[in-house]
This record gives sequence, structure tokens and C-alpha cells, in this order.
Amino acid sequence: MTEIYHDIRKLYLFRRPSDELAGLIEFFSETSQDSMFRHIGTEVFTVKLFPSFTPTIWINLGTPYLLQNGNEHYEIPSNGDIILLRNEIVERTNLPTDNIFTIKFNPGGFESVFGISQSLIGSHVLPVTHFIPAPLIKKLKRSAGLDDRIRLLEQYFVDKMEAQRSGNHQLKYVTEAIRIVESGNWSAGNAGLAKQLCITEKSLYRYFNDAVGVNPKTYFSFARARTALTSWVKDPSGFEATEFGYYDRSHFYKDVRRLTGSKLNSGVEHAT
Repeated sequence: MTEIYHDIRKLYLFRRPSDELAGLIEFFSETSQDSMFRHIGTEVFTVKLFPSFTPTIWINLGTPYLLQNGNEHYEIPSNGDIILLRNEIVERTNLPTDNIFTIKFNPGGFESVFGISQSLIGSHVLPVTHFIPAPLIKKLKRSAGLDDRIRLLEQYFVDKMEAQRSGNHQLKYVTEAIRIVESGNWSAGNAGLAKQLCITEKSLYRYFNDAVGVNPKTYFSFARARTALTSWVKDPSGFEATEFGYYDRSHFYKDVRRLTGSKLNSGVEHAT
């Protein structure tokens, strides 16, 4: 299964974060065993995700799985709990007994909670115990269900955030730049964004590299491609590339290939 092309979300239960964490965390999720049985059955399956620069924690509640992060391959054991930046194409190969608890941060959200730039994660796959104490991880795994796990983690995140809340001005500019562009201003360049934010273009470039781990041009290129591709999948015949700041469809196709690693038609052939 490939995100955007396929409805991967049908395999999981989703929850939005509390108001205190709403701008920092996109969602919490956990595998739905009923949905797995209904849609996957007894087959080994893969989940392919495209770059998003959104730090993601995977706490393993089930069985081992194989992970490919860019060109690197990993065997994640049943007690393997990891965090990755999602700056590469990621693919998990899972058993039908797969059960994953996910925390997906918004760009900059990880730093707001932990006081550590997400750029330091880079292309590594790190043990989540680098950031969340092992006793808390064990408690999460013993919890009754998704909502109990979320309550425990949210309290921990809020406490961490309060302990180091010094007001990172870089994150404020990065968050506002993302809001401006993703509200539909896809053609806004670095110079235009910097002018709206009343900072220099050089500062904007530095803030994105420090907070997100990539320069603004690259980040928005991937974000635009993800958004446009989602729109195309929903309505190929009605899709207008220019609505997303592309010169034409060939410009859009080029960005899709950069995002997904394959031509647009390759993804369509496997879509269901």
C-alpha cells in the first residue's frame, strides 16, 4: 500500500491532540485489528510513505517488521520503538499481526516539545528511548488502549514543553511561513515570504535548516507535491496543476517523480 494513492488510513484508529499540543502534533494513531483482519487478512503487506519532514514515533505493540528508510534497511524487533524524520521515502514490510502506535509531529513540533531541533534526527532511525524514558514506554505498552496511551504521552509532552518553554523565535517564523504557503500561496518564493515575515531571506533559509532540517525551497517543493498529488488522485480529470503554482502538468509530473521516486503512471497502476 502506498500513501496518497491508497487509503492507508483505513487500517488505523486516529485521534487529534489536545488543544495544548494541537499546533505541534498532527495526530496519534494505532493499528485497528478489526480493519487489519478485514482489509489485510493473513498476508504480509507493505506500507510506503513519501517524504514529509514530520518527525514520527513508532511504538511497536505487535510483531517485528522490516523497515527501509531511503537506501538503508533495518529489522525492527517486537520491542523496537523508533523515531525518524521522514525526510526519505520510507517503506515498512509487516506481518498481518502488525500493531503500531504512532505519534506524528508537525514540522517544528518536535523541537517545541523536546527542545531539540528535528534536523539532528537527519536520516537516522533512532531508538525512541533517546527522548522518552523507557519506564514510560513500558507503561504505554501496558495501557488499556489508544486513549489511555495518548493521555500518558500528552501529559509527558506538556510537562517537557513547559520545562523548556523559552520561546524559540525561529520556530515562530517557520510555522508562519508554512501557514502562509500551505493556505494556497504555493508560488510564494523565499524572498516574498521573508518580506511578509519581516526578516531577511538569509534568515528564513537558516531558520528552516535549523528547525526543519532542510531549506525552505526543498520543504515546500515536497509539501506542494504531496498536496497536489492528493488532489490529482481524488480527481485526475479535474486536476489543475496551475492551482498549486506549477507552470503546467509536466512541471507537476517532475515534482511527483522527485517525491515518490517513480513516474506518476507507475503509482496509478498499483492504486486501488
